[in-house]
Amino acid sequence: MKRDEQTYKTKDHTPHPAPDSEMGKPARAKKGGLKNSRYGKILCKGFSSIQNYGIRATWQKVRRRRFRRMREREFMAHYVFTPEERRMQENTVFDRDITFSILVPLYNTPEHFLTEMIDSVRAQTYGKWELCLADGSDGAHAYVGDICRRYAQQDARVRYQVLTENLGISGNTNQCIAMATGDYIGLFDHDDLLHPAALYEVMKAITEHNADFIYTDEMTFSGTIQNPVATHFKPDFALDNLRANNYICHFSVFSRALLDQVGYFSGDYDGSQDFDIILRLTQKAKHVVHIPKLLYFWRSHAGSTAGDISVKPYCVASGIRALNDYLKREGIEGRAMEAPNAPLLYRIAYALKETPLISIVMLSTGSAAARRRCIDSIYRNSTYQNFELLLVGTDGAEEGNHSNLRLLSWEKPFHRAKMLNFAASQAKGKYLLFLDDDTKVISPKWIEEMLMYAQRDDVGAVGAKLYFPNNTIEHAGLLIGIRGSVGHVHYRAARGDAGYMGRLMYAQNFSAVSGACMMISKEKFEQTGGFCEDYAVAFHDVDLCLRLREQGQLIVFTPYAELYHYVPRAKGKTATDSSAQFQKDEARFQTKWKAFIEKGDPYYNPNFSLERDDFTL
Repeated sequence: MKRDEQTYKTKDHTPHPAPDSEMGKPARAKKGGLKNSRYGKILCKGFSSIQNYGIRATWQKVRRRRFRRMREREFMAHYVFTPEERRMQENTVFDRDITFSILVPLYNTPEHFLTEMIDSVRAQTYGKWELCLADGSDGAHAYVGDICRRYAQQDARVRYQVLTENLGISGNTNQCIAMATGDYIGLFDHDDLLHPAALYEVMKAITEHNADFIYTDEMTFSGTIQNPVATHFKPDFALDNLRANNYICHFSVFSRALLDQVGYFSGDYDGSQDFDIILRLTQKAKHVVHIPKLLYFWRSHAGSTAGDISVKPYCVASGIRALNDYLKREGIEGRAMEAPNAPLLYRIAYALKETPLISIVMLSTGSAAARRRCIDSIYRNSTYQNFELLLVGTDGAEEGNHSNLRLLSWEKPFHRAKMLNFAASQAKGKYLLFLDDDTKVISPKWIEEMLMYAQRDDVGAVGAKLYFPNNTIEHAGLLIGIRGSVGHVHYRAARGDAGYMGRLMYAQNFSAVSGACMMISKEKFEQTGGFCEDYAVAFHDVDLCLRLREQGQLIVFTPYAELYHYVPRAKGKTATDSSAQFQKDEARFQTKWKAFIEKGDPYYNPNFSLERDDFTL
């Protein structure tokens, strides 16, 4: 829920970015002056973006947003709920008898917002629900009670209660819970809308997957749902995404038994209370299910303050508090903080359990000058000192005199997977850091940033953020299924770009990351069988990640480990991409992982195009 102090705290300022780093809903317009007008704010954002990221990145952002807005409008023009669908859903008989309690704290709700909200619940094709309305409106808005009582008289499923005092958003939501008698709880805001099929789709998820926590995609709109401000098509449950951003947000539904287990809302987190409750619920949930459909419509209007920067310190502080308490419950040593240059997104600095030996594994594939540049950047720029560098396939005459640099001779024909496996077998380190020799380190703590994730028991491999020399994205995670193969996320986006819903700005899960800079514990590497040697020049890294995923391991991309990657920009990966061997490797990958590709990448969304890598509908 999106709740704030100034509207009785009915807006949740949990981290929920709109496209291109515009966080949340538009800010409340203040009277007077161009600066506080709609166009003044646009100009201010534009100048700020140019100052922070440059003209080129800003222009790219504007073009991409205009294109996305056009596609969103086209999408909504065909997003029609037919009478046939309604009849089918209304006549569906499920094998479980479940009642949903939809919680709505009210406060001075505008009349037409209130009636549209209630009507959207009454229009549900699944009819076993109760709408629990707890009203904290002041005396000047008595019409709220009049409207609610009228609905309650017409429909016994509408339950209304006047609150004698304002207990804050958490306390008032708990009053709604006290009214609830249903088996599942749904969180709903007093000025938003539900799709008519929302509860039907949630019911399907419960009966088909035994889900105890369900969330859907959502859309922010202005005026009518045919005028989208932003559509948020989400990945399936992604632990590291959630730890950085309450991407789950609306429409969240969960079992009453699960809520009773974790406890109700706490006023300690007002401003980010939904983030806190979602963290607690997903900690204990046995079956979290994502429904990749727009079923929740988040209204943008003059009274919406989710994007008002004046509430940011309050919301960020409560969100950090929620995250730090979450880490304590998980027994994780770490500290949550605001993500740099990303309002209302979070970063966790996990404490390093140890500073083990890291074996940096590098193949000699490029020019001697490029390799020297890479090696020099490692020794000059890295703050982490306990590493060895294993260089395979060169005489090493030009590599410099470093006591922790070992040269490994390779007399056989070039075969990337075999050479990397050979080097890994010779490594003395507890962790392996595979690194292309045409990279350049630019983040001093790049090793620490990767190690803090690689040390986790639930993480298999960790990837870094790689840029072309012209400061555009080369690698920020990999998507499976793009053009029938593998695609680089936000490929060629500007370095300062926030990406779709801020996804270039925080650590998150993907199905795979690039082996151009990848860290994995040596134990997990060996347990998984290393790189598959069926691949000679490419796809060995993606294949390894997918095998780790089969073993229940997470793959993490972190934007806080940054390097340049001097690959040919036109090709995007390596000089061998157009070779016959590359094509053979790709065909082998497509055959082996055909079922995964056809099912769809869980960290993408089926509503996105598979012909692009920039989250386009």
